[in-house]
Amino acid sequence: MAKDRKKKMHHLSKMSSIRRTNAFEDDHSQIGGPGYSRVVYCNENGGLDGYQSYGDNSVRLTKYTPFTFLPKSLFEQFRRVANFYFLVTGILSFTPLAPYSAVSVVFPLIIVVTATMVKEGIEDWQRQKLDHEVNNRKVKVHRGSGVFETREWKKLRVGDVVKVEKDKFFPADLLLLSSSYEDAICYVETMNLDGETNLKLKQSLDVTSSINEDSKFNDFKATVRCEDPNASLYTFVGTMQFEQQRHPLSPQQLLLRDSKLRNTDYIYGVVIFTGHDTKVIQNSTDPPSKRSRIERRMDNIIYFLFFVLFLMAFLGSVYFGIVTKDDLDGDRMKRWYLRPDDSDIFFDPDRAPMAAIYHFLTAVMLYTYLIPISLYVSIEIVKVLQTIFINNDVDMYDEESDKPAHARTSNLTEELGQIDTILSDKTGTLTCNSMEFIKCSVAGTAYGRRVTEVERAMAKRMNAQDHSDDNENDAYSHLSVKGYNFEDERITNGNWIHEPHSDVIQKFFRLLAICHTAIPDVDEDTGKVTYEAESPDEAAFVIAARELGFEFYKRTHTSVSFIEFDPKLKKNVERSYELLNILEFNSTRKRMSVIVRDDEGNLLLLCKGADSVMFERISKHGRQFEEKTRDHVHKYADAGLRTLVLAYRELNDKEYEEFNEKFTDAKNSVSADRDDMISEVTDEIEKDLILLGATAVEDKLQKGVPETIDKLAQAGIKIWVLTGDKMETAINIGFACSLLRQGMKQIVITLESPEIIAAEKAGDKSLISKVSKDSVQKQISAGKAQLDSLQSDAYALIIDGKSLAYALNDDTKDAFLKLAVGCASVICCRSSPKQKALVTRLVKEGTGKTTLAIGDGANDVGMLQEADIGIGISGVEGMQAVMSSDIAIAQFRFLERLLLVHGHWSYRRISSMISYFFYKNIVFATTVFLYEAYASFSGQPAYNDWYLSLYNVFFTSLPVIALGVFDQDVSARLCLKFPLLYQEGIQNTLFRWRRIFSWMFNGLLSGIIIFFLCIKSLNPESYDKNGKTAGLEIMGATMYTCVVWVVNCQMALAVSYFTLIQHIFIWGGIFLWYMFLIVYGALPSSFSTTAYKVFVETLAPAPTYWLVTLFVVIASLIPYFCFKAIQMRFFPGYHGMVQWMRHEGQTNDPEYCNMVRQRSIRATTVGFTARSIARDNNLYNLDRHAER
Repeated sequence: MAKDRKKKMHHLSKMSSIRRTNAFEDDHSQIGGPGYSRVVYCNENGGLDGYQSYGDNSVRLTKYTPFTFLPKSLFEQFRRVANFYFLVTGILSFTPLAPYSAVSVVFPLIIVVTATMVKEGIEDWQRQKLDHEVNNRKVKVHRGSGVFETREWKKLRVGDVVKVEKDKFFPADLLLLSSSYEDAICYVETMNLDGETNLKLKQSLDVTSSINEDSKFNDFKATVRCEDPNASLYTFVGTMQFEQQRHPLSPQQLLLRDSKLRNTDYIYGVVIFTGHDTKVIQNSTDPPSKRSRIERRMDNIIYFLFFVLFLMAFLGSVYFGIVTKDDLDGDRMKRWYLRPDDSDIFFDPDRAPMAAIYHFLTAVMLYTYLIPISLYVSIEIVKVLQTIFINNDVDMYDEESDKPAHARTSNLTEELGQIDTILSDKTGTLTCNSMEFIKCSVAGTAYGRRVTEVERAMAKRMNAQDHSDDNENDAYSHLSVKGYNFEDERITNGNWIHEPHSDVIQKFFRLLAICHTAIPDVDEDTGKVTYEAESPDEAAFVIAARELGFEFYKRTHTSVSFIEFDPKLKKNVERSYELLNILEFNSTRKRMSVIVRDDEGNLLLLCKGADSVMFERISKHGRQFEEKTRDHVHKYADAGLRTLVLAYRELNDKEYEEFNEKFTDAKNSVSADRDDMISEVTDEIEKDLILLGATAVEDKLQKGVPETIDKLAQAGIKIWVLTGDKMETAINIGFACSLLRQGMKQIVITLESPEIIAAEKAGDKSLISKVSKDSVQKQISAGKAQLDSLQSDAYALIIDGKSLAYALNDDTKDAFLKLAVGCASVICCRSSPKQKALVTRLVKEGTGKTTLAIGDGANDVGMLQEADIGIGISGVEGMQAVMSSDIAIAQFRFLERLLLVHGHWSYRRISSMISYFFYKNIVFATTVFLYEAYASFSGQPAYNDWYLSLYNVFFTSLPVIALGVFDQDVSARLCLKFPLLYQEGIQNTLFRWRRIFSWMFNGLLSGIIIFFLCIKSLNPESYDKNGKTAGLEIMGATMYTCVVWVVNCQMALAVSYFTLIQHIFIWGGIFLWYMFLIVYGALPSSFSTTAYKVFVETLAPAPTYWLVTLFVVIASLIPYFCFKAIQMRFFPGYHGMVQWMRHEGQTNDPEYCNMVRQRSIRATTVGFTARSIARDNNLYNLDRHAER
């Protein structure tokens, strides 16, 4: 049996460090109350009613079902105002009021709506396939008499006992009963839940650990009472009634659906939550629903066009009513062709008001072509294709992690080109979150020779030579171990025994080898030990202890074993400490402790934590090295390192027994204040510590971070850093990545004044709050005054978490925002996750500009969801940030290409596409309106019904889609070379109202030119050699031909980057029109009506048709061509300047390129380019001053 084999991989659950007891005398008032009402009868096989009261295990993540798809999808389509309008006009087209046939107007609406529904159907079908695959996975289920059968996941029910084997996923939320290990532990991988690859350990209750074979489940019965389904992944409260006793349950016994069993042959578990009640499904959320500013403005344009449409219809109807009333003057008929003397209500002079109302409805239907029916579906198609380009960009693929960019939503691609402010996390985003042990302070002595990246940056700032930089690091490069970058001959290779305080050094590294929750994995072939740790910091500490001679190699549920060098015996010895309790780390405690009994029987509490909570817990007789250690911690922070303070204390048996009893009671408590009770108990014992020293680990900058920040700054994007690190660390990282520079004035807002310190010592909370608030307000006012006095200088705002809490108050936040916006850099230190989200909201709502948040951890989720665009880094802190983001990338450096290339292109494409859509519809609608006015507003359309219907769907839609997908004003290389191009998006130069109205005016002008030139050239001249004049069918077809040519040629003039597809779509649209004329005209006259053989017999043979087409097209395009020529030559935009440089071959001229590039550099710009320019300017000013 597997359980009999010895395994070299052992771990202790955090929860199992409690002395587990079968007694159950705690507070269970929550069980059975609101939120804790679930009752599970285990192994009943459907025999009890309770078994049937919960849902099955099938999961449906689709939006629709086969029965709801049609009604729900139609409802979604007609929620849009434009689509609803077309639906109403489609219904009205079946009445005598319609100026065209019903089929011709309903057909394009069906095409557009069907295309969108098909897109949604395909997306939902892909989700349904995934659901089907998951629901039909197999698992072994107990059917009775100790026999397990294979069953689909979807058939599982609450209370079923299942057997899950190694490397299989858990089919539901299970209560662990036993495993292949004798102590009933198992290893779980939770990558699908939180993205973490390190293994978690779970352990069952003692009372069920022996039920570890199929046959033993024949008589197993138990009742579980627990919390109701909820989304909390890390909590679980419940009790198990088994063998006449109640036992407390904790998260340690809960195995979550979609987790995977690792390094364990099998487990038995009972189903607690199924299907949509499981915690992972409760946590599942759709990508954040956000709409871009361009889409919102597009809606406003649609509403404006609706207003214009109804205004045109109203004015035309008033005019029509007046003229109709005067149509019959005695026996004289002004518009005799309408037969007002023998007319129905539509042209009856006696009922002119009613005729005007009917005409209004007719006009509303006739002018529908002012509204682009295919706009929404075209934009959706374009955005989906743009996200495909982002997802498949090899330049944003990270080879090391094998992760490409992934756009989780297609709604926001153009928003990437308008980012004004980036709010970034630091750890794991700007830095690698791959910690290396590099320095330490033990017994007041600093150890560690290596130089950090921040120290090198500081040396450059001070114009000093970094003598120990490259040469020394190169000398030790062969010693490189991941997580370990330490070198100091005084304590490496066992030399620590010769140091003055060797006993303290021994305790220091023993603590690193013992105080953790890492899992050791011993390679059976080589004997090498590797570790699975819950954080990169913890892994670095254990690795450092191993490399320095204190090798942790084994863990059981009651002991920790390590090998160390014994100075007395002069050899390596194995030591095993009994592990009694683990006092867990959390963001509130900011420390972690273990209580152990050493091999001599001494009880020890070993503790490591942040300096902000550790120094206050040091006893009076344990402060021997405090002053020097504080100084070293401060210097390490200056060097950009993350620090932890290490301390210990000895316990007596009585003191420990009292603590353990209280601790066990608090752990077993099933009440709302359980965590507070645990914290209170641990506070009592984690005091009177003896200081050993401090560790310092380096979190290096990610590759390309300074260069990316430099490019983004040149693009005019402001960058804020929101971090939980200490102020000194954040400041020095800011210098290392060029967010800060020498000479930049710093406005620092903290709560370290003597008044506040005195208030804190007094312990008066109301006084502390009042004094702190007043202090923050004064500092903000002083900073604003300083900023206003020297507006040309670059300022950096640095604020800590305590101050930020007051700065975000309603009466202070506006002043704080004004100060922050005026600064070149903003760094918020010691920020909580909630503060990050609040700052993001403040910037988004306060500035009205587009914000982007980027982070990699669960603490960044609020910030990502609050920003206009959330970017998740798929790093080592898990996948929660990615799952809450709009777009996921693997490295911060990919943000440069995502924004400056894809963002710029997408913004330009979508803006031009929407503007062109309105242009082409206004051209068409103008000719329709002018012809109706020409026909005295009689409701007569200028074109055949099917000409009207197919204009937006076939003849002009594909070129605009090609524009939105393929157009490039400049290449990707030039986008990155000249970041100032991005400022077009920030300033919204391409989609401001002035540009939108200019395109509309261009459409109006083109429509007027087409209409009047066609009318004047065709009437009343003879059209062919037989002397016949042009009728409505010739006039309409000729004018329609001119419209198709003009709007497609206008597209050709607007395109900056031609591809074969664009050529096919533009010229193919024109060719398709001629083919349609031939085919449609060949149909019977009863169907083709005015188009019957009009092209073959009338238009094609007539030279006038071709001459009019040529002349009208040229005349219509001349205004736009002249305007663009003058603008490009004398008033070029940023892209125009770069296009001129490319045209004249100056893009490789360094001097000219630098001159253009410096147009984007301001005194307040950050980045190393701006830093270099600032330094040169300072030197120039010094030289000028010296000359004087």
